[in-house]
Amino acid sequence: MPVLDGVKVLDLSQHMPGHHCSMLLGDMGADVLKIEAPSLPTRGGQAARSEPSPEERERSLAFDSLNRNKRSIVLNLKDSRGRDIFHQLARRADVVLEGFRPGVVARLSVDYQTISEMNPRIVYASISGYGQDGPFSQLAGHDINYIAESGTLSVIGPDPEGPPVMPMNFLADLAGGATTTALGIVAALFHREKTGRGQFVDLSMTDGALQLTASMLSRYFETGRVPVRGLETFSGSLVYYNVYQCQDGKWISIGCIESYFYESFCRELGREDWIPLQHVDLETHAKMIAEAREIFKTRTRDEWYEALNRHDLCAQRVLDAGELAAEPYLQAREMVIERQHPVLGPVKQVGTALKFSESPAVFRGFAPNKGQHTDEVLAELGHSADQIAALRADGVVI
Repeated sequence: MPVLDGVKVLDLSQHMPGHHCSMLLGDMGADVLKIEAPSLPTRGGQAARSEPSPEERERSLAFDSLNRNKRSIVLNLKDSRGRDIFHQLARRADVVLEGFRPGVVARLSVDYQTISEMNPRIVYASISGYGQDGPFSQLAGHDINYIAESGTLSVIGPDPEGPPVMPMNFLADLAGGATTTALGIVAALFHREKTGRGQFVDLSMTDGALQLTASMLSRYFETGRVPVRGLETFSGSLVYYNVYQCQDGKWISIGCIESYFYESFCRELGREDWIPLQHVDLETHAKMIAEAREIFKTRTRDEWYEALNRHDLCAQRVLDAGELAAEPYLQAREMVIERQHPVLGPVKQVGTALKFSESPAVFRGFAPNKGQHTDEVLAELGHSADQIAALRADGVVI
């Protein structure tokens, strides 16, 4: 039985951080119900984008790992009857997840205060850019803004004189936001088991990204030295912790921090004269890095990988998405899974990182069509077919 089996989650989120968070909960067995808004016409009554064909839509959903293991209902929360239905659902739920700008859910009467009065056991989690309070709470933003404010962006990149390097949207949206929120929800559920009370979980993606810098900031608080992009241990300033392009244009990563790894690394490169130089100044390391770049161009990436790993070194290929699906390690760890889709046949998705010995993660279904489970969910609440039809005719549900 999955670890979150029986936990009912109402997911109001509309963007990737929330979708990723509820994916993690769904993978652990939670019954995740996406509460989706009706599509609204844009100015002039024209859709912002052309609608995909049914075939394109089917394919998109099949490969949408972020929304697997979920059900979907379309509910107009601006209509009092839509809010009443949400309140019915919330009375039976364990978790509500939302990702709106602070204040929006209160205006819709689906906020924590409202829901907790109906269901004191509810765990209510809000993901926002800058948190529910403080001077930035109403600022708009995206991952790049949150990692800028958190200080993480300032130290990413190889060149202190060059621009910071943008690490996709992994740090604030997904690591600091989605994953940290999932941890907060599970912790709050554990607290509820001990006390019988739910609570509010306020997650700022900026705070989450900042939390990732704990070791770096601890050193700053201790020494007063501001970390410099490209000049830190883990940002490309050292010959033994770096990435190198090889003869075939592919890249290999080296992480030989410990002295015994470093010495073997030097020997494999034919530079035993570097062995006494591990802890010298950065200027000397820069010269060593330039020479190492030329050495690595003498063999292909896979040749270097095989040679370095014969000596049990910390070396690994830099894989791209095209190589991941066939990577034996990822298959052995079930981090690339394949499931049978009723229309498309075998479909690959990213697996689940958490491996539980007693309550493994599960794949229960592909991402749902918008509103696919509306009738099913309303029937569970006791609505008759005629009542559902009337709600749909009035645009309360779809």
